[in-house]
Amino acid sequence: MTTALLFPGQGAQTVGMGVALREAYPAAQELYDRAAEVLGYDLAALCENGPAEKLNATDVSQPALYVSGYAALEKLKAEHPEALGDVAFAAGLSLGEYTALAFAEAFSFEDGLRVVQARGRAMQAAAEATPSGMVSALLLGRDAVQGVRDEAAGDDVLELANFLCPGNTVLSGETAAVERATAAIEAAGGRPIPLAVAGAFHTSLMKPADEQLAAALEGVEMSSPKVPVVSNVDAAPHTDPAEIRALLVRQVLSPVRWEDSIRTMMAAGVDRFYEVGTGRVLTGLLKRIDRKTPCTAIGD
Repeated sequence: MTTALLFPGQGAQTVGMGVALREAYPAAQELYDRAAEVLGYDLAALCENGPAEKLNATDVSQPALYVSGYAALEKLKAEHPEALGDVAFAAGLSLGEYTALAFAEAFSFEDGLRVVQARGRAMQAAAEATPSGMVSALLLGRDAVQGVRDEAAGDDVLELANFLCPGNTVLSGETAAVERATAAIEAAGGRPIPLAVAGAFHTSLMKPADEQLAAALEGVEMSSPKVPVVSNVDAAPHTDPAEIRALLVRQVLSPVRWEDSIRTMMAAGVDRFYEVGTGRVLTGLLKRIDRKTPCTAIGD
């Protein structure tokens, strides 16, 4: 079989994440110890004990998910060693793309964590600068969600931010526009689900986080990944470090093309996926994209 590894993004974090991995695999505990040295605080204790409000903050949840996803690779090695010999692609949802790149050895674990910490801080600051949020539009097609956006935006920023799976598209923007969009989704026959995030990720409101991220990436040595990593921005696999840097910067402001990314990998022959990290969000999305293709959750 041809395999792809998927790494979850922000929103998958939960108090207690990583505890089972650290208890079962000494190498996973070592990763959390190394992370504490980079971050300057005890990430393992925060993940284990919370509080949830602190863990859910963008500048904390992003490093937490990056480390837990990388640590979960120890469980994959132990329980499904055959899978690692068949990996043709890696991909991650937004923040998860960094874990995918670390797995593919495009940069070191520590360098990736430093960039993720800078990214989380920059995105948190951008979110605090403008009251904003995100809402999932369930049960509506992309064209219908575009219609909702056109109706609800007014003079405010409101953009299509995530194309997750059929019938699940996320709108992101200023608070008033998101509130109008929520009502418009219901009026169109959809089901609005507000997302528990700090702000309007993957929109123009994330300026100047992209510039701060670009500066952080400049200080990181990047190599060609050992397997192609599919970019959220264009749903295409990449191995050129210069292209990857540029796409990571664009990703902050650009829609996440997750459904298209999955279809790209399947069209290239992938017939088995593993979700590596906290939760089962990506497994659920895959079932909506193609119910027949297996996805095994390797979590904590």
